[in-house]
Amino acid sequence: MPRIPPVLAVAFLLNTASAGGATIDVATTDSHGHPALNAVVSLTPTSAAAASTHLPVEAIIDQRKETFVPLVTVVRTGGRVTFTNNDTTMHQVYSFSPVKQFAFEIDEGRKSEPIVFNRTGIVAIGCNIHDHMIAYVFVTDSPWVALSDAHGLARIDAPPGTYRVEIWHPQLTPGHPAPSAALTVKGASRLAFSLPLLAPPPKHRHMGSY
Repeated sequence: MPRIPPVLAVAFLLNTASAGGATIDVATTDSHGHPALNAVVSLTPTSAAAASTHLPVEAIIDQRKETFVPLVTVVRTGGRVTFTNNDTTMHQVYSFSPVKQFAFEIDEGRKSEPIVFNRTGIVAIGCNIHDHMIAYVFVTDSPWVALSDAHGLARIDAPPGTYRVEIWHPQLTPGHPAPSAALTVKGASRLAFSLPLLAPPPKHRHMGSY
């Protein structure tokens, strides 16, 4: 079995200073250089920084073709998530996560009551009827969080200061610490991370515990 290369993190600080804030562009790839969709990039300040957040207080996770959409949802602490069922079958949605536990049925064409996520952490969600269905809710206190797109790119606007940049992905290899790097923001910044990711699970694999 080939050895998984260590996580790489490279930051390039540009010379364009900004008094009010700066844009941080983060590129994420797997160990083969392919874009890493659904990577959560978060900044934690290690010095005083004025905080304002654009993270949603409400979000929707849909169910279509026996799939949760989206796979990863990011909400602020205290945020609410509503589950909708646009499938042709009933689902039994549940979470055993210590961050948030719940279980309910949702019929075709219906929606749930909003679920409040009042503790930080990562919540894995499944369906008791369709074991291959899985989704994640990333609950955070940080106002500087973004989700990578199909190109593996995430963009965050943050004020000047020093931060710890951390990456989480649902396919991170177990036993590996969350990829991270220190960053001093004085102007626009660009970072690149190579993530040790597992292969995507088979469609009909049970979510297991998280």
